[in-house]
Amino acid sequence: MKTKYIIYAVLIIGLGYLIFYRIKKNSGIEQSAGGPPQGGASQKPMTVNGIVVSPVRFANSLTVTGSVDANEQVQIRSEVQGIIRSIAFKEGTNVSKGQVLLRIDDSELRAQLAQALTRENLASETERRAQLLLEKEAISREEYDVALADYRALKAQTQLIRAQLAKTVIRAPFSGKIGLRSVSQGEYLTPTTIVTSLVNINPVKITFSVPEKYSTMVRNNTKLTFTLSGSNEKHTATVYAIEPQVEASTRTLQLRARAANPDGALIPGSFANIQLPLNTIENAILIPTQSVVPVQNGKKVFTSQNGKAKEVMIETSSRTEKDILVTSGLKEGDTVLTTGIMTLKDGIPVKVITGRK
Repeated sequence: MKTKYIIYAVLIIGLGYLIFYRIKKNSGIEQSAGGPPQGGASQKPMTVNGIVVSPVRFANSLTVTGSVDANEQVQIRSEVQGIIRSIAFKEGTNVSKGQVLLRIDDSELRAQLAQALTRENLASETERRAQLLLEKEAISREEYDVALADYRALKAQTQLIRAQLAKTVIRAPFSGKIGLRSVSQGEYLTPTTIVTSLVNINPVKITFSVPEKYSTMVRNNTKLTFTLSGSNEKHTATVYAIEPQVEASTRTLQLRARAANPDGALIPGSFANIQLPLNTIENAILIPTQSVVPVQNGKKVFTSQNGKAKEVMIETSSRTEKDILVTSGLKEGDTVLTTGIMTLKDGIPVKVITGRK
């Protein structure tokens, strides 16, 4: 009987020891996983980099995209129809204003002109004789007026044929480079047929748009810089025209600049990356773009206050390659944290290695 009680006692003691051991082990795991420190020990500060904000002078500029357009561009067509007798241009060459590009067979029109001139001369002589007879009162004024009207009508007919005859010679409307032709000598040409294209590419036009909120900051004669896709070479242009109204569908304002192109390196239709200066801000607050965290309702940064990280909502405007302009939320002397952004939380202790901005 006594042995039985001893066994029960041993079992109870062993079970109690197991329970105590499990409780102690679970407590140790909780502390190692970042649970609340025992005995009121303080959390170790996180080492981060930061910058002390100081106002600077900032030349505000806007980065937009646009396209290179020809200074002048036209599709060459004929106003009259007929057989092409000669082509007087070479594809891809420069032509001068007024230079003959193409001639259409004008034999029929010349025959019509000769006939019209004969009739005009006869009507002129008839009108002269009628005037002499009118002066001698041999005919009525009405008869003279009929002869004069016939003469003027035939003279107008002659002028019309001369105008049509002039249209058989197609000339360059301005100086530029001729494109590829789509017709051949001997082909029957109609007014709907495109002969070739003519473009003037010195200078060229740079067409682009800016958001509506910048519409009050753009000015004529503003100098801008741009690069072409696939090239780092910078070109300059001058704004010479601004659309008088904002495009309702896109809420943008269209501008056009002019750039010199003496060597023809700027090809119409090319894509352009444009840097447009807007204004100069004295006391601007700039912070590195890497310190800004996009959130659902805006943007935020972390600052250091009393040794702890503090979340601050900000509003921003323009940006450069490295920095972003802050319009509200920060002030001079604030310490903005620039590293460890994704692991920072509001209120955790930080140790900041600072620089100045």
